[in-house]
Amino acid sequence: MLQKNPSVCVFCGSRHGADPAYAQAARDLGQLIARRGWRLVYGAGDVGMMGEVASATAQGGGDSLGVIPVHLLTRERESHDISRLVITENMHERKKVMFMNADAIITLPGGAGSLDELFEVLTWRQLGLHEKPVFLLNVNGYWDPLLQLIDHMIAQGFVGREFLGYFTTPASVAELDPLLATALEARHPASE
Repeated sequence: MLQKNPSVCVFCGSRHGADPAYAQAARDLGQLIARRGWRLVYGAGDVGMMGEVASATAQGGGDSLGVIPVHLLTRERESHDISRLVITENMHERKKVMFMNADAIITLPGGAGSLDELFEVLTWRQLGLHEKPVFLLNVNGYWDPLLQLIDHMIAQGFVGREFLGYFTTPASVAELDPLLATALEARHPASE
């Protein structure tokens, strides 16, 4: 029986950020997704990190699913690099559609929206609602303060130590590649 190609949900900023390495990581990730034959699932915007990952995926011949709420169509400008577009009524529906169409989740550097998306899937994992692999791409130590906060939450008794097992924190796309490939292979064994 043929298996569908795995889908990778990417949460990331609608801005480029201060360090050019962030946008480069988004481009590298898009190229990896295309090269591996995976499908990109993302926020459908043509701006910032979203635009970078989508453009690189499309340039590499990759498939993508963009999901955007109607109220962001003018602000985030729907990307022309999308294979398939879903327009949702609101942000909650957007996150649900992205999550439901993904086999793994990657969070690149981003702002409040990226944190919201990341913590929603981590909370769902904590509640036992899924076991999808989650990766926090820690480009140039961007997420180090967040990791310190999580350690503090554990030390203060608000989160169990098992929370650290709900995500993996590679420092680069090169480090992410074999980890993601192994995780996706476990979820989608090759057809025999």
